[in-house]
Parts: sequence; structure tokens; C-alpha cells
Amino acid sequence: MTTTEQLPLIESIDPEILTALDARGTEIAHGAGMSSTTAALLALGSIPIALGALAKDVYGQAPSDVLDVLQFALLLEYLEAEFYSRGIAASGLIDAADRTIFTTITAHENQHVAALQSLITGKGATPGAKPNFDFTAKGNVAGFNFSAGQYETFKALAMAFEDTGVRAYKGQAPRLINDKAALNAALSIHSVEARHASEIRRLRGKKGWISGNSREDLPAFTQGIYDGEDNLVQGGVTITTLPDAANNGGTAAATEAFDEPLTKAQVTAIVTPFLA
Repeated sequence: MTTTEQLPLIESIDPEILTALDARGTEIAHGAGMSSTTAALLALGSIPIALGALAKDVYGQAPSDVLDVLQFALLLEYLEAEFYSRGIAASGLIDAADRTIFTTITAHENQHVAALQSLITGKGATPGAKPNFDFTAKGNVAGFNFSAGQYETFKALAMAFEDTGVRAYKGQAPRLINDKAALNAALSIHSVEARHASEIRRLRGKKGWISGNSREDLPAFTQGIYDGEDNLVQGGVTITTLPDAANNGGTAAATEAFDEPLTKAQVTAIVTPFLA
């Protein structure tokens, strides 16, 4: 019988892993072998560690949820890497004073692509192919084609992509909780995307952070990138009701001080117009 003390542990394990463990348990009961490491951990009574070892012993590859997150992140990195690569390659588009910045960001995004591809391959799966992109967003950014004189539009799109990326990684992190390596990789990328976002916002003469749900001067079709950023409740606490909140910037600062996640569905809706 399951005790109340056992429930938090069981409920924290990915259901897909539990299914595999149950199947493996049946195999072992009928005489199948287990690794010596797993057997030793079970003998020592280290149940949480043994569960992890047994999961690795029987699973052989990442749960589909983890792979889904990695493939989704790869799509976003493909989008950014392609965008910046085309920008750097375009003649006369990027101001000479800013080329070093965008060359560096391009290198970062290409590194992110390579890292995610390697993670996916290492988990026994095939990285998704890079799709074709439409950087006019189905005509929402009419006439944009990386031509000279379109630098302001280029920076605006860069801001939209980076602000999306920061919230997208935050939204998917909980799905990686059972895979420490994948989670660490995602968080490492997430923080760099935040640095990109802040730098590009600075290049555009904007604050490095988001106030309320303001999209600044971006076109209306990008509003989904910023929806929900006006949240004032963190961990069940309404920030604006805390002592001295008014002297710490009030509502504006409360929204700026915390960044909110986007769900996969929300990010998909944002990115879809850019898929050819």
C-alpha cells in the first residue's frame, strides 16, 4: 500500500518513466537481469537513487517529453541563427559600429544549434531539419528582405525573437526536471538569450527589461510575446502589497523585476508566421 510519505516521490517522477519502470519490474520478476549498480543501490536501500539508476537502466533514451523540449528549442535556435546569419551576410544592412555585436550573437546562436543537435543525437534521436523561414512574418513585416536601409526593422525583429526566446526557455524548463543534463544545458542557453535581449533592446534605445506587457514600438502582431508580463503575483505573493513597495518603483518595477514564462502553444503561435 502506498503511504503518504511515498506519494511526493512517486508523483515527482515522469509518468513515462514510471510506465517503463513497471514494465522492467515485470521483466526482472520473470528472471531478467539488472545492472550491478542498480542491484547494489537497491540492496543498500537507496530507493530514490536506485529509481534513477533503474530508469537509466531500462529506458535507454530520453523520455519523449524531454526530446520534445529539445526539438522545440532547436527550432527556435534555427530561427535565430538563420536570421542573424543572413543579417551578417547582407551588404550594408547592419551599422558598422554594431557588426561586432551581431557577429558575436550569430556565433552564439550557431553554438546553441550545434549543442542542441548534439544533445538530441546523444539521446538516440535525430535532430529536426531546419525549416525555411519567412522573415516578413507572412507579410506582417512587409518588404523586409535584409536590404540596406532596413537596419531598424532588423533590430526590431531581433528584439522580438530574443524576448520570445527568454520566455520560451523559462516555460519549458519544468519539463526537463527529470533530466539534469538537459536542464542545465537549457538554463545555460536561457541566460545568454536574456543577455542578447538586453543588449538588443539597448541598441534600440529601450530599457533592458520589459515593463508591464508593453511591446514598446513593435507591431501589433508581436503582442503575444509580451502578454502576461504584467503579472504582479509571484509565488502566491502580490508584490505591490509588500512593505515599502511604493518606494521601490511600484507597479512598473514589480512587473520589470520578474520575467514570466510562455507555454509551448503560445510560442508556437508567435513563431508560426515566420515559418515559410
